[in-house]
Amino acid sequence: MIVADTNLIAYLQITGVLTPIATRVLQKDPYWITPPLWQSEFRNLLAGYMRRGMLLERVQVIMEKTLQLIEERQIIPDSNRVLVLVAKSTCTAYDCEFVALAEQLGIPLVTADKQLIKTFPTIAVSLEDFVSS
Repeated sequence: MIVADTNLIAYLQITGVLTPIATRVLQKDPYWITPPLWQSEFRNLLAGYMRRGMLLERVQVIMEKTLQLIEERQIIPDSNRVLVLVAKSTCTAYDCEFVALAEQLGIPLVTADKQLIKTFPTIAVSLEDFVSS
């Protein structure tokens, strides 16, 4: 079981250069957990794709498919722990939700976010390091 950040989810669902590594993460550990915040972040990411020409219908299909994959795997992180992590770092509260959840569950946060990996090296791991371990 891993905590998947929104970018990892996006790499899996929207074909791009990181889709193969995201697929390898899923093959290694198919049980992804995430805070409910991922939905807002993912919709915002999809909004960017729409503004660059992706059709609304395609975006809606991606969102529905992603909800089916993740919807039942959402856990709300401890708010106090999120705020402690914010106070101890320069990371956003949004990012600290993923870190707090990973700590709460005692599992790694798999992310491509270099700042999270640098700031929280005991909990955040890169996609590449995760699949090679």
